[in-house]
Amino acid sequence: MWRRPPTLLLAGLAIALVAAAITALMLGPVNLSPAKVLAAFGIGSAPLDAFERSIIVDLRLPRLCLAVLVGAALAQAGATMQGIFRNPLADPSLVGVSAGAALAATTVIVLGHHWGLTRIVPLPWLLPIATFAGGLAAALLVQRLAQSEGYTPVSTMLLAGLALNAIAGAGIGLLSQIASDLALRDLTFWMFGSLGKAGWRELAIGAPIVLVSIALMLPHGRALNALLLGEAEAGHLGVDVEALKRRSLIVVVLATATSVALAGLIGFVGLLVPHLIRLRAGPDHRWLLPASALAGALLLTLADTAARVGLAPGELPIGILTALLGGPCFLWLLVRSRRHAELL
Repeated sequence: MWRRPPTLLLAGLAIALVAAAITALMLGPVNLSPAKVLAAFGIGSAPLDAFERSIIVDLRLPRLCLAVLVGAALAQAGATMQGIFRNPLADPSLVGVSAGAALAATTVIVLGHHWGLTRIVPLPWLLPIATFAGGLAAALLVQRLAQSEGYTPVSTMLLAGLALNAIAGAGIGLLSQIASDLALRDLTFWMFGSLGKAGWRELAIGAPIVLVSIALMLPHGRALNALLLGEAEAGHLGVDVEALKRRSLIVVVLATATSVALAGLIGFVGLLVPHLIRLRAGPDHRWLLPASALAGALLLTLADTAARVGLAPGELPIGILTALLGGPCFLWLLVRSRRHAELL
């Protein structure tokens, strides 16, 4: 298969993301022209009343920013995990990180007030802290259960992740039975994933964390390339493998947990995007990580636009759309990896 030059791919993804962003600001229950979208940012002289400006600046723009941040974080986290485990089937949602983070968030939503936690730490700050702790605990548990003699078999990792997902799902279901009506509506948001609660306050809290996690992943490209040769070989090349794993895992959990805190459970972005980018640009993580971030932002922007427009004036949870895309892709990857193993 012909592989596009990485710089050309990055440029193409950036242009596509800008086009998708403008489209997302245009479309909705109230459709706006491109000229009015640009006028909201002081570009051009198209007439724009206060209602239309409020739609763009107060409703659609924070939602767009959240889609870009969450999509980039999840896709880059998936690419990092695939590099750590040296397997294209690794993904934060499949190995229990997202489920652990969601269970922690659900616990805070349902029981935080009764336990007095929200009186100590405001809920907008408590949620990212809780999701990070839950995601990190899930990641460490999966790694501990799956690791054997310094090697992490992907089949064992997936089975451990499946078990954790089941346990977390049971915990969320149990908490939903004792939740108040208000908390139950919030739990629906967590279960299916949505960008509907995006606002400038939420972005002010979560965006710096996500941006820092994305920036911290990028310098790991060369080390992850060395890790593709094997842990022993990477060590001979001067890579501290265990330190790399720890740092990468913390950054992945930070990005995933904050994304869950902001948007709920959105699966398969970290699985689908890095694999498709790898097919086009190759396995070099120096290009794979930034390209995955751009492609993840593009995918979630397009998915959110489709979720808003498809059932207007209602809205389809974005997690359902990503599952419809990612589920068949995951099955294809399983079949493809099995055939590859048989050929070897």
